[in-house]
Amino acid sequence: MSQTADTIDSSHWRTELQRLVSALIVPDELQWKSIGRKDTTSYMQRILDKIKSRWARGLHHSSSSVRATLVENVTSLASHLKPFSQQQSSQFRVAAALLLPLNRIIEGPSTEVDVNVRRQAFNAFRTVIREHSADIQSDEPPPVFDFLQRGFNDKDRSVRVDAGRALSDLVHLHARAIDRGCKFNEPIFMKINSLLESGVKDAVKETLLVSIGSIGRDAQFELLGLVVHCLISQLGQDNHVLKGLAYTQLLEIAKAQMKSPYILVSPYLSQVATFVVSRKCTNPMLIFETCRFLSVHPTDFISVTLPKTLPYLFANSEAKIIEEISEDLSQTILSLFMDHSHQILAYVYQQHGPAQTTGSLTFIRNIIFRGAESKSADLTVRGMVQSCVVALLAELVVVLGHENEERAALAVDALRKVQRSVTDDTELEMSLFLKMYMLGIVSNLNEMLQDVHGKKSFPAKKQILRGLGVLIVQIGPLVNEVSPQARLFIIMATLQTMFLVPELAEVTLSTWYTFLSTLNVEDVIPHIGTTSAAIVSAWSALSPSVRESAKKCLHHIVFDVGSTVRNDAKAHLNEVVDLGHIPELSEIHIQLQSVRIWDPHAQLQKILDRCSSNNITVAQVALAELQNFMKNNQASLIQNLAAGDAFDPLIGSIQLTLFQVVTRDGEGSDTVRRLAFECMGILGAVDPDRCDLNSTDTKMIVRNNFEDDAEAKLFALHVIQDVLLDAFRSTSDIKYQGHLAYTIQELLFLCEFTPALVSSESTTSVPARVRNRWNGLPKHVLETVSPLLAGKFKASHKELPDLPSPIYPHQKTYREWVQLWTAHLITKASNDMAQKIFGVFRSAVRNKDVGVAHHILPHLVLNILASENEEDTGCIIEELTAVLKDQVASDSSSTPDKKFLSAQAVFTLLDHLSAYVRVQRQDLPKKVEGRRSRGNSEFAIRQQQLIRVDSVLSSIDHELMAKAALQCRAHARSLMNFEKQIVSMRERQPPPPATDFTPYYERLHEIYAQLDQPDGMEGISTLILSPSLEHQIRQHESTGRWTAAQSCWEVRLQQQPDNLDFHLGLLRCLRNLGHYDTLRTHVQGVLVRNPGWQSVLADFQVESAWMIGAWDDVHNIAANTEHEGPSVVKARVLLAMRSGEPLQVEESLRKARLVLGAPIAASGPSGHRRAYDALVDLHMIHELELIHETVSKLPPSSQGRKSAIVTLSQILSARLDRTLPTFRVHESLLSMRRTAFSLSTVSRPSITSQIGQSWLASAKIARKAGQWQTAYSAMLQAQYTNARFSFMESGKLVRARGEPLRALQELENSMRLLGFVDNNTVDLTREDEHSKRMKAKAQILLARWMNESDRYEASYVLKQFQSAADSAPGWESAFYHLGHFQDQCYRNLSVDDKSNRGIKMNFQTIKCFTEAAAYGNKFVYQTVPRLLTLWLDMGERKVTAENPLFDKINNVVASSIDSIPVYKWFTAFPQIVSRIGHPNRIVYLVLSRLISSVIREYPRQALWFFASVVNSTKPTRQQRGRTILDQLKNSPANTDSNFPDLITSLHAMIDELLRLCNYSIGDRKTLSMRRDFPKLLGMKESKILIPLQSSLTVNLPPVSSMNHRDKRHNLFDPLSPTFTVFYDEIEIMHSLAKPRKLTVNGSDGIKYMFLAKPKDDLRKDARLMDFNGIINKLLKTNSESRRRQLHIRTYGVVALNEECGVIQWVPNTIPVRPVLLKYYETRNVPAWSKELNDVTRHIKDGTDKEAAELFVTKILPEFPPIFHEWFVETFPEPSVWLASRLNYGRTMAVMSMVGFILGLGDRHCENILLDTNNGDVVHVDFNCLFEKGKTLETPERVPFRLTQNLVDGLGVTGIEGVFRIACEITMQLLRDNKDPLMNVLDAFIHDPLVEWEDETRKREKDKDKMNSATVKPADLRSWAKTALRPIERKLKGLYSPTNVKERTYGGITRGGEDEREISTSNLVQMLIQEAIDPANLGKMYPGWAAWH
Repeated sequence: MSQTADTIDSSHWRTELQRLVSALIVPDELQWKSIGRKDTTSYMQRILDKIKSRWARGLHHSSSSVRATLVENVTSLASHLKPFSQQQSSQFRVAAALLLPLNRIIEGPSTEVDVNVRRQAFNAFRTVIREHSADIQSDEPPPVFDFLQRGFNDKDRSVRVDAGRALSDLVHLHARAIDRGCKFNEPIFMKINSLLESGVKDAVKETLLVSIGSIGRDAQFELLGLVVHCLISQLGQDNHVLKGLAYTQLLEIAKAQMKSPYILVSPYLSQVATFVVSRKCTNPMLIFETCRFLSVHPTDFISVTLPKTLPYLFANSEAKIIEEISEDLSQTILSLFMDHSHQILAYVYQQHGPAQTTGSLTFIRNIIFRGAESKSADLTVRGMVQSCVVALLAELVVVLGHENEERAALAVDALRKVQRSVTDDTELEMSLFLKMYMLGIVSNLNEMLQDVHGKKSFPAKKQILRGLGVLIVQIGPLVNEVSPQARLFIIMATLQTMFLVPELAEVTLSTWYTFLSTLNVEDVIPHIGTTSAAIVSAWSALSPSVRESAKKCLHHIVFDVGSTVRNDAKAHLNEVVDLGHIPELSEIHIQLQSVRIWDPHAQLQKILDRCSSNNITVAQVALAELQNFMKNNQASLIQNLAAGDAFDPLIGSIQLTLFQVVTRDGEGSDTVRRLAFECMGILGAVDPDRCDLNSTDTKMIVRNNFEDDAEAKLFALHVIQDVLLDAFRSTSDIKYQGHLAYTIQELLFLCEFTPALVSSESTTSVPARVRNRWNGLPKHVLETVSPLLAGKFKASHKELPDLPSPIYPHQKTYREWVQLWTAHLITKASNDMAQKIFGVFRSAVRNKDVGVAHHILPHLVLNILASENEEDTGCIIEELTAVLKDQVASDSSSTPDKKFLSAQAVFTLLDHLSAYVRVQRQDLPKKVEGRRSRGNSEFAIRQQQLIRVDSVLSSIDHELMAKAALQCRAHARSLMNFEKQIVSMRERQPPPPATDFTPYYERLHEIYAQLDQPDGMEGISTLILSPSLEHQIRQHESTGRWTAAQSCWEVRLQQQPDNLDFHLGLLRCLRNLGHYDTLRTHVQGVLVRNPGWQSVLADFQVESAWMIGAWDDVHNIAANTEHEGPSVVKARVLLAMRSGEPLQVEESLRKARLVLGAPIAASGPSGHRRAYDALVDLHMIHELELIHETVSKLPPSSQGRKSAIVTLSQILSARLDRTLPTFRVHESLLSMRRTAFSLSTVSRPSITSQIGQSWLASAKIARKAGQWQTAYSAMLQAQYTNARFSFMESGKLVRARGEPLRALQELENSMRLLGFVDNNTVDLTREDEHSKRMKAKAQILLARWMNESDRYEASYVLKQFQSAADSAPGWESAFYHLGHFQDQCYRNLSVDDKSNRGIKMNFQTIKCFTEAAAYGNKFVYQTVPRLLTLWLDMGERKVTAENPLFDKINNVVASSIDSIPVYKWFTAFPQIVSRIGHPNRIVYLVLSRLISSVIREYPRQALWFFASVVNSTKPTRQQRGRTILDQLKNSPANTDSNFPDLITSLHAMIDELLRLCNYSIGDRKTLSMRRDFPKLLGMKESKILIPLQSSLTVNLPPVSSMNHRDKRHNLFDPLSPTFTVFYDEIEIMHSLAKPRKLTVNGSDGIKYMFLAKPKDDLRKDARLMDFNGIINKLLKTNSESRRRQLHIRTYGVVALNEECGVIQWVPNTIPVRPVLLKYYETRNVPAWSKELNDVTRHIKDGTDKEAAELFVTKILPEFPPIFHEWFVETFPEPSVWLASRLNYGRTMAVMSMVGFILGLGDRHCENILLDTNNGDVVHVDFNCLFEKGKTLETPERVPFRLTQNLVDGLGVTGIEGVFRIACEITMQLLRDNKDPLMNVLDAFIHDPLVEWEDETRKREKDKDKMNSATVKPADLRSWAKTALRPIERKLKGLYSPTNVKERTYGGITRGGEDEREISTSNLVQMLIQEAIDPANLGKMYPGWAAWH
C-alpha cells in the first residue's frame, strides 16, 4: 500500500479531519460514527456533501473575525485533504466543495467583509486550486471566474492585486495541462477582454493589466499568446495611461522572455493581425500603436500579415477595410485575392452552413468584379476554386487535424463544399475526389512542415501531421492507387524527418501507423526498412507512450504484413532492422526471426547493403547492427572470413562499405562516421594485399561529343545518379535544393521521362525503350526522382560579367574560380545537345557546394576541345597553364588551399582527357572495322576530335607539369613527366653526361618514396653514382632498415642541430626500432633547447612515457587540450582505463576514434592503403577496449580467469594475423597490448603470461625483419616473464644469425631440461591442447634441425618426429613432417632397398600423409599428390604389388577416401585422372571409387577434367571413363537428383565441341552455329559451367580455419557463370590448324570467347594452367609477392581428347609484335630488309664474339627501343600508366622465371600478349616446353625473352628494381615449393603427350630399322621423366651457365662436373645476363626477332 493511502487511513489524519470539518459546518453537526470508517470513498463523499449542504444556506455568524476564522479553516482543510485528492480521482470535486464557503464568506457589507478577510479569501483560493488541481482541470470545473471577478472589481488595490495573483496561479495551472491548456484559458481571457472593454473603473483595468503583464513574464506557448493578444488589444485605448501601461507591460514581457517585440508577437501574429487590421477603420490608433511596438511600418505590417487577415476580411464582407488595404498597398483587389485565394477560400468554406459560405463567395465575386479592370476574367466560383484547388485542399487538410473536434468537422464540411464547387458529379465520393489531388496536397503539407514558407510552431506542425493522417483515412484504400514512388519519397521522407523531432514523435507515429495500415500489403513493402530503422534509431529517446505507438507500427509490419505477403515476397521482411537488443520488442523480434532464417553470410551482406543506404537513418541503424554482428553475434565468422592468404570477398565488401560511409556528409553524418570507425576497429587493419578492395568506378567518358542521342541521355542519367542525387539529399540549403531539383527535372525531361511512367491512371503510352531506361535505374534513384517527373521548378540565370582570360589569377578562392570558369564554359558548349544538357546546370554550379561544378568541368572542357573553336581551345590551355604555373611560382599570392584544390581539379580534368584519348584509340579501330560501309565519315570526325584533344595534352610543358604535380602530391603524374624528360635526354645525340641525369633521378627516387614503391626506389638507386644522404635515408626507411636510417639522421643533425624535421626523422627511427628510453631522453633534451616544439613532439613524448611507465608525465602531456595527435588521444584512453571509470573510458574511446579516424574520412572511398596507419590506430583502440573489458571483469575462479584470458589471446592472435605482416605494424600493436595488460592493478599469472607471449611475438617479427638487436631485447623480456617455450624463439634467433649448430645445441639442451627429449618417465599431469601443440612444435623443430645437421642417426631423428606426432595426435604438421622425413629416407635408398625396406617406408609415409590430409590443409598440395604417386607407382610394380604390406596400403588409401574431405582429393584430380589406365585391378577399383567420389561431389567442375578420358583415343581409358560415368548415372543414390541429367547434357556438349573441332572447313571463313551445329546452339540456359580457369580453380579454406573438416566446403565460387547463349557466328582463324572461335554469353551477363582447336594436344596447356594455378596460390601465401600482387595470367583450357580441345580466348589483348611494328613504321623502320638479312646470315656463321659485335653495331642501331611509347599512348592517365607498367614488369618477371624452370621456348613476339586494360603480360602457345627450343635447328640460347624493347617498357630503371626483385621473389618461392610443383607435373609421366609418343616411336624406328614400332608405356614414362628431370634440378638451384652446345637440358652439363647450387639472387643475375647477352641474342633464329 502506498504512503498516501497509509496517511488517509491513519487515525491521526481522520481525527484532524473531523476537527476541521466540524469547525467549518458550525452550527451543523455530523454524526461521525454513523458514516463509518471502512469505506473511505463513501466516508469522504458524506463529508463533502455535508459541507455543500451547510454552505448552501449562508453564514451563521457574519462578523469579520468569524469570517477570518472560517477562511483559515478552509485553507487548513484544503491542505489536509491533499493526500486524498492525490489518491482519488476528481469525481469527488473537493475544490468545488471548498470554494462554496469562500464565495459565501466574501458576500456581505464591507464592515463585516473587511480588506483582510477579502485578501485571506483570495489566498485561500490559491491554496485550494494548488492542492486540488485535478478538480480545477476536470471536465466540469467549478465556476471560479465569478469569484475572481469580485476581486478584480474590488475598490481596494491590494485585494485586486491578490485576485490577480490568484488569476496567475489559475491560468498557469491550466497551461501546464498537456493539450488542454487552451480549453480552460481561452474562456478566461475572453471574459478578461470583455471586462477590459466594459465600463469598469480605470483603476480596475490598471490592476488587471499589471496582473496580465506579470502572467506573461513567465508564460509559454498558448498562454503567452493569450496574454500578448490581450495587451495588444488595449493599445487602442482612449485612456493614454492604460494604453501606456499595456505598452509597458508588453515591453517588460519581451525583456523577460529575452525576445524582440516582433519575435515575441510573431508566433501569434495570425490572431493579433486579424484583430488589429479588422479594426483599421473603427480604431486606426490600434494598428498604429501595434506597429510602433513592433517597430514596423503599418503598410509593411499590413502587407506581411495579408495571409492572416484577408481570409477573415473577405469572409466577413469587410469591403471598406479591403478597399483601404488595396489603396495602401497600391494593389488591386483582384490581385490581393489571387495572391491569397487558397487561404481566403479555406476560411470561407469553413463557415457554418451553406448560406454564410454562399454569401461570402458572392461578396468576393462582387468586390473583385467591381474593382477589376477587365471584366472578362473567370469570376465564377468554380474558376476561383480551380485556380488554387491543391493549396486550398491542403489548408483544409491542416484544419482536419485540429484538436477541437468542431473545427475539424467544419473542415470536413468545407471539403464537401469545395468538391461541389469543383465538380458537377454529385455522386462522386470524397475519397475519389481527394485522391486526384493527393500528391499536390502532400507536397504542400511537406513544405509547411519543412518551414519553406515561414517557421511554424510545434502545435501547428502537430496539427499538420494529424491532418495528414486524417487525409489518408479519408482517401482510404484508394491511397494505393497513387504513385508509389512519389508517395514514398514525400510521405515517408516527411514522416521520418518529423519523427526525429521529440515534440512531434508521438503524433508522427500515429500518422505513420495510419499510413502503413491503409496501404495494400505490396505497397507497404518499400516502407519496411525505413520505418523500422527510424524507430530503432530513436528508440532510446522515445517516451513510454511514443514507444507503444512505435511498437504498434512494427507489430503491423511483422505480424500483419508478414503474415499476408506471399512466400516469395517474405524476403522483404529482411529489410527490417535488428530488434533483438530492445527488450520491449522481443515478441516482434522472435516472430521476425521465425520468418527469416538467415545464413550468417547472407545476413552480413544484407547489413552491408543497408549500410550503403542513402537514407542516413537506415545507414545508422545498419552500422549499429554491423557493430553488434562483428563484435558479439558472429565474431568467429569474421575471424574465419579474415583468415588465410586470401580473405573472403565479404571482408573487402565490409571495408569498402565502411570507407564509403565515412566519406558521407550532411546531417547525421557524425554519428554514422563514429559507428563506422568503431566497426573498422572491430574488423581491424586487414591486410590490403589479401582482400579485394577494388571499388567500382562510376566515371563516364562521352565518346561521341554529345552527337549520339542515346549516349547523351546516358550521360544525363549518370550525372543525376552519381552527382546530383547525393548533393540533393545532403544539402540543407533550400534554395540550392531547388536549383538541383530544377536541374534533375530538366535532365529527366531530356531523357523523355514523363509522369506517365509512375501514374496508374495515365492513358499515355510510354515507349518501351524509355520504360526500359527508367526501369534500369536503381531503386533509390527512382524513389527520389519520381516526384520530380511532374515538377514545376524554374530557375533564373544571372548574366555572367565580362571575364578576363585566364580567370584563375583574378579569383581569391578555389570555389570562386571553379564555379565561375565552369559557368563561363557552359556558355561555350559546342553543339545543341551539349548546350541543352550543360545549360540546365547554370544555377546549380554557382553555390557553396563545388561538387557539381567539379564533376561536370572535365566533360565541358572535353566537349569544347573536341570542337573546332580555336579561340576557346586557346583560352582553356591558358587557364590550365595559369594554374600549373601558380603551383611552382615562388611569388604566388594564392592561398595553399586554392593552389592545391585547383591543381587537383586540373589534374582530374587532364586525366579525363587522357582517358578519352585512351578509349578512343581502343575503339576507333573496332568501329572502322565494323562499319566500313557508312563509317568512313564518322571515323574521320572522331579521328579529328581525338587529334585535337591529344594535341592539347601534348602542348602542355612536361617540365612544368612534373614540377607542379610534385608540388601538390600528384606523384604518378610527376613521375610520368619526369620520365618523359629523361627519355628525351637519352635520345639526344650526343647524349648528355651522366651527372646531368642525377637531379632527375633524385626526383624520381623521392616520388617513388612518396608512392610507397620501394622496388622503384631500388631501381633508381642503381642509376645514381653518388647517392646523397637524403637519398640514403629514403632508401633505408622504405625498406625498413631503421638502424641505418638512424645513423644517417644523426649525421644530418650534426650538420644542422636545430632542424626540427631532422629531429622528427631520428625520432621516427627510434620509435620504429622500439628504443623508447633513447627516444624519451632525446625528446627531453630537444625540448630543453627548443621549448616551442612541445606541441610537435608531444606524440613522441607521450608514447615514450607510457612505454616506460612514466604515467605522471603521460598525464601532464595528455592534460594539454591543444595536443590532439594520435599518440596523445591514445594516452588519454590509457589514462581513462587506468582510472577504471567506465564513463571516462567510454568518452575517451569515442573521442579517440573520431581523431584517429579523421585521415580515413579524408582519404576517400578508395584510400585504404593511404589511410592504413589510421586503420592500425583504430585496430589498436579496439584492442585496448577488448583487453580492458576482459581484465576488469575477470571471474573470481582461477579456471574462469584462465579461460577468459585464453579466449582473449585467441582473438588477439587472429586479429594480428589479419594485418599487414610488417615489423612496424605488428610491433606497434604488440607494444600497445603489453601496455594495456600492464595497466591491471592486480598481478595475475595469466596476464603476465600474455605479456610474455607478446614479447615472444615481437622477437619473432623482429627476427624475420632482420632486426637482430630488437629481437634479442624482446627475447630477454620474454625470458624475464618466464614465457613458456621461449627457448624455441631463442634458438631460431641464434640460427638466423648464422649459427645453426649452436642453435641446435641450445634447443636440445632446453628440451632436455624440460623433459621433452629421451624422457622415459610417465607424465601424469594433464596438459591443455595448446601446450601439447607447442611441445610437438618444439619436437618437430628439433628433429628438422637434427636432420639438416647430418650429425644424427636417421632412426634417432625418426624417433623425434614420431614423438611430435604422439604429443599432438590431431595435428596436421606433425604427421606431415613425420611422413616427409620417411619419404626423404625412401628417396635416398638404393634401388634394391627400395624394393624391400622401401615398401615399409612407403606404408608409413602414406599412413602419415593420409592422417595429415584428414587433419588440415596447410600441406594438402604436398601430401595428397605424393601419397597418390607412392600408392599408384607401387601398384604398377609387380614386386611391390605382391608384397602383403601393399594390401594394407591399399586399405589405408581406401579408408582415407571417406576420412579425407573430397575437396582435398579434387586438388589432385588431374593427377588422379591421368592414372585411370592403371594396370593393377585392385588398385583400379579403389581409384575408380575415388574418381566417382570426386565427380559425385563436384560434377560441374570435375566432368570437364574427365572429358579427355571419356573421349580418349585410347580404348582402355575411354572404356573405363564411360563405365565410371554409367555407374554414377545409374546409381540409386543419384536417381532423384539432377546429376544424371548433368552428365548427359555436359557430354552432349562435349561431343558437339569435338564435332566442331573436327568439322571439315574447306575455304570457309565462318561457320554458322544455327546451320552447322544446331544441337550446340540449343544448349542455352543450361546449368553447365563455363570452363573458365577461375571457375575450375580450387579455393581452399584458410589454414587457421576449422572448415577443412567440412567435407562439403564451398570449394568454388558459387557465382561461377554458366552457359546462357551461344552466338551464331563461328570465326575461322588464319593459323595452320584453323581453330574455330566461338562466342557465348554467361549467366553473369559477360561475353566469353573460346577457340576450338583441332590437331592439338591441349593436355599440356591444361596441366601448365594447373601448374600456374599452383604458383598463383603460392604467390598469394608469401607476403612479399602478395604485396606486389605477383601473378601469372591464366585462362581456361579443356582437353577434349588427345587431339582436340577448347581454350579460352583472352580478351582485350594484343601481341607485342604488331605494337612494335606500328611504332617502327611511324619512324620508317622496315620490319625486314636485305641488309638485315645479310647481317643475320653473317651472325649465324660467325663466332659468339663476332655475333655480339654485329648485333650491337649493325642491328640494334637500326631498331631503337620504342616500347615505352605504347604505355604512354595506351594509358595516358598517369595513375593508370604507373599501375599498368608495374603490372607489366611484374607479370613479365614471374613468367620469365616460370618459363625458365619449365624450359619454355619459342617466346617470339606473337606468343607474348599485352592486356590493353591493365598492362599484364599474357603468354600463349606452350608447344615448345621442356627445353624443346634447345633441340631446334637453330637452338634457343636465352632462358626467356628480355630483348631491348621489353626492357624499354620497364621504364628508365630497366631491369633493375621492379623486374629484378619480382624475379628474385618468384624464383625463391619456386625453389621453396619444389615438391608440390613437381607433383602437378607428375601427370605428364602417366598420361604422356602425343608428341612424346611420336618422338619415342620415331627413335625406336630408327634404332630397330623397323617399319613400325610399338611404344611401351615404360619407354614413354622414361622419356617423360627425362623431360621433367631438368625442372627438378633447376628447382633445387642446380644450374651451369656454360655454352649452350655443351648442354642437354636447362644448363645441366653432361658430366655434372660444373654443376653447383646457386643462390637465388645470383641465379637471377645469371639468367638476366644470359637473356640480354648480345651473343645469345644474335645467335637466336632471325624469325624470333631478337632486336625487337
